[in-house]
Amino acid sequence: MARTRYLCLLLVFGTVVAYSSVLKCDFVNLDDPDYVLGNSVVLRGPTLAGVGWALASTDVGMWHPVTWLSHMLDVRLYGLNPAGHHMTSLVFHAANVVLLFLVLRSMTGALWRSLAVAALFALHPLHVESVAWVAERRDVLGAFFGLLALWAYGGYARQPTGWRFGLVAAPFALALMSKAMLVTLPFVMLLLDHWPLRRPETPWRLVMEKLPLLLMSGAVAILAFLAAQRTVFEVGDLPLATRLTNALVACGWYVAKTMWPARLSVFYPLPAAWPAWEIAMAATVVGAMSALAVAARRSHPYIAVGWLWFVGMLLPVSGLVQLGSRAMADHFAYLPLIGLFVIVTWGVGELLSRWPIRPSVMAACAAMLVVALGLRTSAQVGYWQSSTRLFSHALAVTTDNWLAHNNLGDALVRQGRLDEAVVEFSEALRLLPSYPDAHYNLGVALMRRGQTDQAVEQYAAALRVNPSHASAHTNLGIALVDQGRTEEAIGHLTEALRLRPDAVTHFNLGLALAKQGSNGKAIVLYRDAVRLAPTFAEAHYQLAQALAARGRRTEADEHYATAIRLRPEWAHTSSGTTR
Repeated sequence: MARTRYLCLLLVFGTVVAYSSVLKCDFVNLDDPDYVLGNSVVLRGPTLAGVGWALASTDVGMWHPVTWLSHMLDVRLYGLNPAGHHMTSLVFHAANVVLLFLVLRSMTGALWRSLAVAALFALHPLHVESVAWVAERRDVLGAFFGLLALWAYGGYARQPTGWRFGLVAAPFALALMSKAMLVTLPFVMLLLDHWPLRRPETPWRLVMEKLPLLLMSGAVAILAFLAAQRTVFEVGDLPLATRLTNALVACGWYVAKTMWPARLSVFYPLPAAWPAWEIAMAATVVGAMSALAVAARRSHPYIAVGWLWFVGMLLPVSGLVQLGSRAMADHFAYLPLIGLFVIVTWGVGELLSRWPIRPSVMAACAAMLVVALGLRTSAQVGYWQSSTRLFSHALAVTTDNWLAHNNLGDALVRQGRLDEAVVEFSEALRLLPSYPDAHYNLGVALMRRGQTDQAVEQYAAALRVNPSHASAHTNLGIALVDQGRTEEAIGHLTEALRLRPDAVTHFNLGLALAKQGSNGKAIVLYRDAVRLAPTFAEAHYQLAQALAARGRRTEADEHYATAIRLRPEWAHTSSGTTR
């Protein structure tokens, strides 16, 4: 027992050392704004209203209320200090490493092989994306509850009772509410029944005892599918043959990147067609592993269990049901890779048991592998320090990466490097002309360069592709106000408010109405803006201006005072439009 505790501490130490630089990483401009930085509900921290929203929300095309609550709690604890948010993800990853070790140790009785699998899980570079990306909290959180469920399942398998089954179902429910991908966890439990648990019950009985878990998985799978229909941008509906091919090639690439984790990218664009050699290579790998699993299912059951764990857990994100515009993603492999690690570790262990190799030599080789993986992981974490570095790296290791061009351009805009940003947005649109975010971002850059007419064209182009693009409606409205086309502007700003009723959208519509002369309506909107965002200095200032114009000096002075308290430099200036 003391040795197990020592090894757990060693695993945690190695994980923290490899990932220590993650605490220096910033938020990135892919998904982090939706999950934290620009999410008005999350930014309020955990509240009763926030809990209700999390339970009902399908924002970002997913249903994962526990993940939302995790982000809310981080905001309460750390504000918008990215180090705190990254620390939470790292803590969960380290906990997952220990849980995996304990699960395998309790089920197999193999101490050192379980330790090896946990070490590979801790330090493999493919897992960096799940830990270093704040928006991927759902990976480490879902894995935490999923591994807790498997740990409890080991106890239930040894002594099946109702209350022990409840200890399995509770964390499994939380896992599903963290990441819907874990709908296949009951399937993993069935695999573990075969090996290493070797339960004597009939397969039918083993399936029936998991019926409550399967029903939970089915319900969440339906919720996840419905939520995903809200995804705002796709590359188009793909034929079934194309989706099958992509699933096959992606599976082969996950195996390849597990064995040689190089050229990792935050985004892998879906190609128009996979090269024939890649399809052939993937088919060979998948076919050979599947044949080996079948042939060795009795003599070496860990091969079949590990391979089916890998394939089964990948199935929900394989692309057979098209829910995104990427070919694959490193974070999809966070839990599935455990199956491959089991195959490699137990296979190597069996080979070494037949060869007269000194334990000291084996220990030295294992230590070199761990150090090499740790160094590679640490280097991969470095790419997540900023959006500029992350997407520059993505462009260096992939081709035709329209999303990386767009997000690099967005990062350059935030640095004031407008000319470079325009080049990146233009390249994104060359690769994918129907990309609404690139049209929108190009419009932002052009607007900041003073090219209002060209910016209007880009915002309009974004809306032709995606009429529900709230930011494009907002910025088009602002640009039209600048051109004196106030009536048209109000139409777009009203639509933006319908799509995204946040404080900034209320404020911008209020400005347009005030310019039109509808001061009373503007006051109502400014009030809504300061109610939604009490520290919104511009809204307080404009509300004060509008109230003063109507002779309501006492109330106006209160909002002037608030605005100046928030932004003292405005004591003798006026505020402009927020874009």
